[in-house]
Amino acid sequence: QVQLVESGGGLAQPGGSLTLSCQVSGSKISSARVGWYRQAPGNELELVTFMTSVNSYYLDSVKGRFAISGSDAENMVYLQMSSPKSEDTAVYYCNLAKDDYNTFWGQGIQVTVSS
Repeated sequence: QVQLVESGGGLAQPGGSLTLSCQVSGSKISSARVGWYRQAPGNELELVTFMTSVNSYYLDSVKGRFAISGSDAENMVYLQMSSPKSEDTAVYYCNLAKDDYNTFWGQGIQVTVSS
């Protein structure tokens, strides 16, 4: 059974930094597409970033500020958020996709950017 558990959310100051972590069990991140989505109040779920063994993607509004990384040894995925903005406030979800038909989600974690 694949499980994803996020941690590290909370309050971040504009211009500061925050790192989200996602512990994955039941599937190796090295053989899947892993990423982060977010949903702000009143907005649809949007893809923030993902990575595979050969490529990565970033939402335009986070390019140069956010970075996704992973640890094969620990089977963890990270989202480093630098210089967050108020518009980055949302619930963030870790995602693992083995293929188009087998995707798994974490429970979500709140990130609030405010001074």
